[in-house]
Amino acid sequence: MDFSFSPDQRLLRDSARAFLDEHAKPAAVRLLWDDPRGESEALWKEMAQLGWLGLALPEAYGGSGLGMLEAAILLHELGRAGYPGPYLPTLLAAAAIGAAGSEGQKARWLPAIATGEARASVALLDAELDWRPEATAMRAEKTGAGFALSGRKHFVPWAHVARVLLVPARAPEGLTLFLVDPGAGGLTQTPAQAMDPGTRWSTMTFERTPVGADAVLGAPGQAGPLLDALLRQGAVGAAAEMLGAARRCLDLSVEYAKVREQFGQPIGSFQAIRHKCAEMLLEVENSHSAVYYAAWALDARSEDHELAASVAKAYVGDAARRVCGESIQVHGGIGFTWEYDLHIYFKRAKALEAQYGDGDYHRELIVRRVAA
Repeated sequence: MDFSFSPDQRLLRDSARAFLDEHAKPAAVRLLWDDPRGESEALWKEMAQLGWLGLALPEAYGGSGLGMLEAAILLHELGRAGYPGPYLPTLLAAAAIGAAGSEGQKARWLPAIATGEARASVALLDAELDWRPEATAMRAEKTGAGFALSGRKHFVPWAHVARVLLVPARAPEGLTLFLVDPGAGGLTQTPAQAMDPGTRWSTMTFERTPVGADAVLGAPGQAGPLLDALLRQGAVGAAAEMLGAARRCLDLSVEYAKVREQFGQPIGSFQAIRHKCAEMLLEVENSHSAVYYAAWALDARSEDHELAASVAKAYVGDAARRVCGESIQVHGGIGFTWEYDLHIYFKRAKALEAQYGDGDYHRELIVRRVAA
């Protein structure tokens, strides 16, 4: 049995790493932290030209027709670089449009996403901060022209640069997904403070925000299965990014342990440091297996794909936090300084740990599936 990447997948990984090593160096990432927009328009356009934005979109709409496995490879590299930008939420919104959108919705949004003309985001969390679709509290009241949305969504990533938001709400028919213009009337955005400076978040307040009947994504009242699938994709995508951050911290730790000397010898010769790095490697390799099996399982629709997604998110969330934290310990005093690059990856991993369901949420799903 061959578990290695195909030649095309290795080419994607190697080319993405080379590109990000050149265009998303830590110094460039830090500059974007201080930028009001928080991401680079030029870099987004270059990513579009490389085919990254249409990686998993159908070829008929300008994409490459690939799957979650290739997306995970790319997200791994984006996490390794600490890339600040709306790649994952755009990927998720595009996947939902591709899966359930009308021909008009697909024609409007998918080519624009593939070419970099449009970014998208997903507004999934209500006031209770509960990821379960059935916990959605936002209301969609029918009007003569369509619907009026009322409620509040929290921690919406990159809403300030998105051209379309994917918003679940409770319509008279039941749980329904809507494609919403962030500039629609009655909709206000408030920046939200978060741990990771490389991700921008907003609180979105809807006060009878009007949306047309053509903004409904899929069948009214039937959004539950689509939201479940989107959360699984988000969980695996976030796990892939966290894996990249953890791998980068491991590499930096090993490199530092080879050159930092104490008592006349490299600190990597000390048993305590060697054991710490060995444990970090174990966590990273296990995370690697969990992420790529889950990505393959989603593409193959295997019987255990739901379980695999939850296992990956729960395990990698804990592992990445530990690896990035231990990396700071290996670096000693310098590791605690804000100026040192370890914090780029530690903060990214910690922020992603809670996204698309934290460890407790996914462990509960694991228990339900195993005990069913």
